[in-house]
Amino acid sequence: MINRTIADIFNEIAAMLSLDERPTARFEVRAYQKAALTIGMMQEPIEDIYRKGGVNALMELPGVGKSIAGHIEEYIKTGRIKKYDELKKKYPIDMAGLTSISGMGAKRAMVLYRKLGIKDIDDLKRALARHEIRALDGFSEKSEAIIAKGLAFRETSKGRMLISDALPVGEGIVKALMDSGLVEKVMMAGSARRMRDTVGDLDILAISKEGQKVMDFFTKLPEVSGIVAKGPTKSTVNLDIGMSCDLRVLEPQSFGAAVQYFTGSRDHNIQTRTIAVKKGYKLNEYGLFDRKNRNIGGAEEESIYEKLGMQWMPPEMREARGEVELALQHRIPRLVEPKDMRGDLHSHTKATDGDNTLEEMAAAAMKLGYEYIANTEHTKSLYVTKGMNDRQFDAHFKKIDKYNDSLNGKFRILKGAEIEILKDGSLDLAPATLKRMDCLVASVHSNFNMPKKEMTERVIKALDSGYVHILGHPTGRVIGVRSAYDIDLEKVAEAAGRNRVALEVNCLQRFDLNDTNILLTSKYKVNYAVNTDAHQTGHFAFMRYGVGTARRGWLAKEQVINTLPLEKLLKTLHR
Repeated sequence: MINRTIADIFNEIAAMLSLDERPTARFEVRAYQKAALTIGMMQEPIEDIYRKGGVNALMELPGVGKSIAGHIEEYIKTGRIKKYDELKKKYPIDMAGLTSISGMGAKRAMVLYRKLGIKDIDDLKRALARHEIRALDGFSEKSEAIIAKGLAFRETSKGRMLISDALPVGEGIVKALMDSGLVEKVMMAGSARRMRDTVGDLDILAISKEGQKVMDFFTKLPEVSGIVAKGPTKSTVNLDIGMSCDLRVLEPQSFGAAVQYFTGSRDHNIQTRTIAVKKGYKLNEYGLFDRKNRNIGGAEEESIYEKLGMQWMPPEMREARGEVELALQHRIPRLVEPKDMRGDLHSHTKATDGDNTLEEMAAAAMKLGYEYIANTEHTKSLYVTKGMNDRQFDAHFKKIDKYNDSLNGKFRILKGAEIEILKDGSLDLAPATLKRMDCLVASVHSNFNMPKKEMTERVIKALDSGYVHILGHPTGRVIGVRSAYDIDLEKVAEAAGRNRVALEVNCLQRFDLNDTNILLTSKYKVNYAVNTDAHQTGHFAFMRYGVGTARRGWLAKEQVINTLPLEKLLKTLHR
């Protein structure tokens, strides 16, 4: 799957074109950025789409026109894009790496190149260590510190990939193995099975009587870019998405034990092995053995927990955060599931920075079986997204009302906005407009470097306004791009509970709230909304990852407001 590679190339083209002073260049920049967003978030391999329908099929994707479709075709056929190669000659720096750092745009990267000869991350590290950047015109000690902080964050994120990028590839491999007829059973394990927001590698387990044939098949899959090690029962390969994948072929009597062991986490496994020892057993990846070394529970994962006197628990909970104690007491909660979701309460259309029309977004949601979505366009202060003012919202709401009337109650678009929480905590629209909202999501998109006390007071002031229904992506993080801003989440959760505001679990590259923050805030009387923040129809598919994060935070169906039927949801939002 080359989706991520092409998306990265398009983002770098956009960054280089942003330096072009031609009046039309900004439209090209936006076009490449939109195409990169579409392709990078797709769950289906773009080469499969091309093989099925050629350039015309590519042009049906949101944000992909004739020219960009041609670039995609060129890459699929040749592994190169001529326009990209030409721009790289003009701008001989690691634009992708440098602009991935918070506080560093393309123009700043070029200034650093021209003034200090900085071409890549290593050059930047040296300049920061010598404090050379603060002396340049347009920079300061503060901006140098922000770049240093962004670089440190980038370094801690290296070597891991978003679950939404890695899991579809892993599932494709699992399906290919199953369809091969060479395996009797196959499944994903590791952190991907636990639905961690990022994963370092993929682990796949299988049962087969033809181990060598399975390994021959596995190592020749199109996703494989290189073989690290190959044997009759275990092979490790590098994948073209930039991570490794292990495949183990196991005996049926050990499969359940291997699933339990390789699912992890390490700390969870230590706790379960300790319980096994106390009961006179030995637990490892080959089985659960009694004192006479008989395997009494290796075939099925559930039987291992049963023999240990524990309730089986969802993989997402297995992080040694109290789930073992609950399992021993048979008090594992019934967690929210993807099938529980009745709608999405955070979405955008072409009215601001989305790629699809209102009608297209609604049709996609209905196809998923949803009862409703909230249309939450950006507000006027976020001008880079074409944020709307009060007058524009008035016209937009009339359009939504007309469309809802045409559906005769089969589906409902809730009128809303993703409103800016301004620096002083005030909201970005007039009270008269706010009162018309069915679902108001309030978010911070600017001034991220405020001190913790000020940021906390800023957000709480917005929650205390009485207009907000959902606090959007409450810590502001974007995985691999920006770390969370400094905020007292416990005080925010207390204010959210007091004002009956739901906290969002945003699953479009943010996973914000993340699992640890869900566990932290859930001790307060607060509800949650699991939302995709969809900017195109394909983004609704990311709900599964948000639900996975909610499950890692131990959320039950009753704690998630968009599991409610429409009428109950509206009462909850407006009580």
